[in-house]
Amino acid sequence: MATGAEPGPDSSLASEEYCYLTTVGRKTGKPHRIEIWFALRDPTVFMLSGGRNKSDWVKNLVANPAVKLELSVETIAATARSEVTPEEDAWARQALVAKYQPGYDGDLTNWGKTSLVVAHDIAPA
Repeated sequence: MATGAEPGPDSSLASEEYCYLTTVGRKTGKPHRIEIWFALRDPTVFMLSGGRNKSDWVKNLVANPAVKLELSVETIAATARSEVTPEEDAWARQALVAKYQPGYDGDLTNWGKTSLVVAHDIAPA
């Protein structure tokens, strides 16, 4: 975790291939951990849900927005939100497609345009 006045994780973690997101199951109350693509812009981690609000992980964070993010060896507490500003929305879509399209065999254009943007605001250290 970053130290001093830095609000979030080490910015070098932005190049990690994926992160792990742990939500609390809305029915079971048990941790639900997934591997997912992300883009980091301190102090927020952005993700796209291709299933929009029908994805289990999105349903879980709507019920309980307290989440854990694992980036490399760091575990970070965050608060999830699906309401993002127009600027955050545009940045997240562009950043995620730009990050993952080069290594992906298919075309991520539609995913980048139609997915739900979810922001995870990192808790202060």
